[in-house]
Amino acid sequence: MLSGVFDGDVGPRSSCAMEVLEARRQSIASGRWRFLNQSHGNGVVVLSPEEPCFGREGDALVTTLPGAPVVVFAADCALVGLASPQGVVAAAHVGWRSLLAGVLEATAMTMRSEGAAQLVAVLGPCIGPECYEFGESDLEPLEARYGPSVRSKTAEGRPALDLRAGVLRALEALSVSISSDEAQCTACRPGWFSWRARNDTGRHCLVVAGER
Repeated sequence: MLSGVFDGDVGPRSSCAMEVLEARRQSIASGRWRFLNQSHGNGVVVLSPEEPCFGREGDALVTTLPGAPVVVFAADCALVGLASPQGVVAAAHVGWRSLLAGVLEATAMTMRSEGAAQLVAVLGPCIGPECYEFGESDLEPLEARYGPSVRSKTAEGRPALDLRAGVLRALEALSVSISSDEAQCTACRPGWFSWRARNDTGRHCLVVAGER
């Protein structure tokens, strides 16, 4: 499940009272939300029944626990949910650094080690290339890894990163099919938080839970 601005800030640094925050979260997806301190790397945590996740760093959570909500947050980065018919699910936070570090590859590998034979993904909104000016020195390694589709231009014609294209290319290379793609730019489309465009401190989220 995907939340946006109209659901309110549901992120870990929300300034609202805890009871308000918990009510917002439960209105999106019921159950004990578990999430990590996102670190823009490739760390993957496999959720055990008693894993609180509190204080743990990483950018992806994997679980085989039925109905256990795993959650990632963003305000421009891509949020990717993955599932399998075998009951293995995951949520991954993918900024440019974690994309380059291979967080999607690490997540898919972990899911398969937990018994997933087929993988399907949903992709939430993220900043679009029209709003994501990017330095040449940072673009080059991403292009080398994921191909020329990650190179784009901003609305003003300056070099840009197409983060969504990079995510899609990584998933394609992993033989992950796409069931849903929320192809909206968080920076210039209404309804989403954006740190880059507006310095929003709020976070939208993607919640993934296997069938109970």
